[in-house]
Amino acid sequence: MFGFGDLIKVLKDDPKTIVLTEGTDARILEASSRLLASNFLKPILVGNKEKIYEKAEESGFNIRGANIIDPSEYDEMDAMVAEFVELRKSKGVTEEQAREILKQNNYFGTMLVKMGKADALLGGATYSTADTVRPALQLIKTKPGNHIVSSCFILVRPGATGENEVLAMGDCGIVIKPNEDELVEIAEETIKCARLFGVDPKVAFLSYSTDGSGKGEDVDKMRAAARKTKERNPDIPIDGEMQFDAAVSPKVAQKKYPTSQVAGHANTFIFPDINAGNIGYKIAQRMGNFEAYGPILLGLNSPINDLSRGCTATEVYSMAIITAALSSNSLK
Repeated sequence: MFGFGDLIKVLKDDPKTIVLTEGTDARILEASSRLLASNFLKPILVGNKEKIYEKAEESGFNIRGANIIDPSEYDEMDAMVAEFVELRKSKGVTEEQAREILKQNNYFGTMLVKMGKADALLGGATYSTADTVRPALQLIKTKPGNHIVSSCFILVRPGATGENEVLAMGDCGIVIKPNEDELVEIAEETIKCARLFGVDPKVAFLSYSTDGSGKGEDVDKMRAAARKTKERNPDIPIDGEMQFDAAVSPKVAQKKYPTSQVAGHANTFIFPDINAGNIGYKIAQRMGNFEAYGPILLGLNSPINDLSRGCTATEVYSMAIITAALSSNSLK
């Protein structure tokens, strides 16, 4: 089952670099100092060098040896601008506009990944999810066959047997009200992500109804999405629609959904919309004593992940490891 030691081992075998777009933030600097003390993941801090070193000294964090890149002094800016203009030519972006846009750390950092100067990016400690996702959609773009960017959370807590209990939940952070086909894509991407963290997926499409006990458009949507996902992935246990108690309690499942292979044993949960997903993972985190890692963005060509603006330095460190590990061939 999942442990950070597994991901660190992946990175030790295949070291990576990660762009951290908010180089002067104290939490980013603390996490960077921890990463720099290791030999498995190299951070690239974006921002003004003098301000970053000043903030690090003020906060007491050792970032000696850090790779700091200031967009205003980047010696390959001409090449970056040219590639940016090419990527955005359908929108008529000029060279002058590209140079102005690339002064923004989030766009500059995303282009470092696009150009192969870094393997992954982590941002959002001081700006919104949209400001992380927008450059990724415009520049990194979705993988072939994918139509949306979605997300999942990995939730971890110590189990009674000594092994970690690990759950996957999607989408809790990006797609506000997914339609039937988007739910299928969210489920398939969440399944892939769950497997990366040692989960053998048993997938429940959640609803206020279990196996037809309730009526409504949202019930129909979840039932149809579950059926489509099951048809496309016949070797994976997938069922729905079902209520959360039927999904996790064998006793309840026996009463409400006795024909289901998933009910009572689900570990991968697909929510009907972002309201339910966001509320659900936070209940698990705050009242179920799970550690929540995410949102892990799904469906992009390269790993780009978003932080909560309320994140801690420990969460930055953890998400940096997760994000960088996702770029390793051994986890693809």
